[in-house]
Amino acid sequence: MKKFYQSTPVQAFIAWAAARYLTLVAHTLRWRVEGEAHLRLMAGETPLIVVFWHECLPAMPVFWLRAKRLGMTRQAVVLASQHRDGQLIGQAVQHMGIALVSGSSSRGGAAGLRGLLKALANGMHVGLTPDGPRGPRRHAAPGVAQLASLSGRLILPCGAITSRAKTLESWDKMRLPLPFGRGTLVCGAPLSVSPEDWQSGVPAVNSALNAVMERAVELL
Repeated sequence: MKKFYQSTPVQAFIAWAAARYLTLVAHTLRWRVEGEAHLRLMAGETPLIVVFWHECLPAMPVFWLRAKRLGMTRQAVVLASQHRDGQLIGQAVQHMGIALVSGSSSRGGAAGLRGLLKALANGMHVGLTPDGPRGPRRHAAPGVAQLASLSGRLILPCGAITSRAKTLESWDKMRLPLPFGRGTLVCGAPLSVSPEDWQSGVPAVNSALNAVMERAVELL
């Protein structure tokens, strides 16, 4: 069964089904959005680095849908881990119209950083989970701050949570949204990172992401 599950056709089908399911659920939920003025920056002239904790991945299709509704036309890319599970997630987001750059903080990190810098230079938004692909949960790795420092682009911290969800027994306590509930999406104020001091950006990213998640829970 494990070999069957890991086969290319089965993985492709799972990715397609996951994308369809998450998109459908996003449309059935009653969403409350805070920080829409910050979200509107996605429709602006400058590409952004959009960040959210790994546990929020299943709820984030609504973020891209809302950004498009507000006028975003810019292509977006996300970093997909070279690990098998990361590639599966990557295939799923591709079905949502988002491109991929392969790499992670632990495997293919340098190549991933170069790819993201190129994407930003080409005018694409970049989406990242600073605690992915394997944690620790809600502990930002240096990559986001380094990317912002090297590129000069702003970081947009976002969080989302839904009232009805299945919490997975995974390191990130990922919540798989269930249909016909409520959801909250919070976009915090954009952060800048100094080109001379990316290290100070790491705790700033951590603090901003925890703040938007706490606010999302309050609003739910």
